[in-house]
Amino acid sequence: MQREQLADFLRRRREAIRPAEVGIADGPRRRTAGLRREEVAMLAGMSVDYVVRLEQGRSSQPSTQLLGALARALRLTDDERSHLFHLAGHQPPPADGIARLARAGLVRLLDLVGDTPAMVLSDLGEILAQNRMSILLSGDHTGLTGDRRYVAYRYFTDPAVRDLHGPEEWQRHARQQVADLRAVAGRRAGDPVVTGLIERLRAASDDFRRLWAEHEVAVRRVDRKTFLHPRVGRITMDCETLVTPDLGQQLLVLTPSDAEARERLELLRVLGVEEFPAGVPR
Repeated sequence: MQREQLADFLRRRREAIRPAEVGIADGPRRRTAGLRREEVAMLAGMSVDYVVRLEQGRSSQPSTQLLGALARALRLTDDERSHLFHLAGHQPPPADGIARLARAGLVRLLDLVGDTPAMVLSDLGEILAQNRMSILLSGDHTGLTGDRRYVAYRYFTDPAVRDLHGPEEWQRHARQQVADLRAVAGRRAGDPVVTGLIERLRAASDDFRRLWAEHEVAVRRVDRKTFLHPRVGRITMDCETLVTPDLGQQLLVLTPSDAEARERLELLRVLGVEEFPAGVPR
């Protein structure tokens, strides 16, 4: 671990980011050229004290999870992210591995869409980054571990999912999840991450095993989904999925389907954050 170089890199990247780039108001009395340490801590979900110790070269070796959070908070490019991992004494996550981070350009788009819920996902349905409105709408999924980080796994193994969307909608989306996963399996033939997930799903769920045997293939790009939110009730959202050229990551943007949905989403924005059941799928 190269503590001094890591400290210098983090300071310089923090100072290079304008607050507006990450959705923070840049008031007239602001003296800091870039982000404040407490703002980085808030964006990365860690303590201010730890950010200070990192920048002063006094910290213990940060975990890969913390480095990933810092890379997202500081809007690092892929090259900068790899450099960050090397300075901290870790190997960067592989381009196609399960530890992938949201691409910097897609994370910037999360900020640009403002109060429209949006998230970045891997092709296997891991939610890699969310903006504030996405978290308000469906909860924070970026900290899930194990198989629960995969949307499809939660669809078929979490009974609460059926209650969230209702049986008719669950059936439709479950079929879509399987067809999308089938397309990924075709593109990534022989990938042990993909084949392992499929085998565990087949063992865990009769519904998945039945739908998988039908061999339907379809990449989801446009959809409509209903959220039964505990604070504002039923919100129906139109879902638009934009994919990267290599199909490795997706930007999912959710817009209200009608005037009632817009009003409820605006109410949710005003109400702010309240604890939401962990692991509820998109």
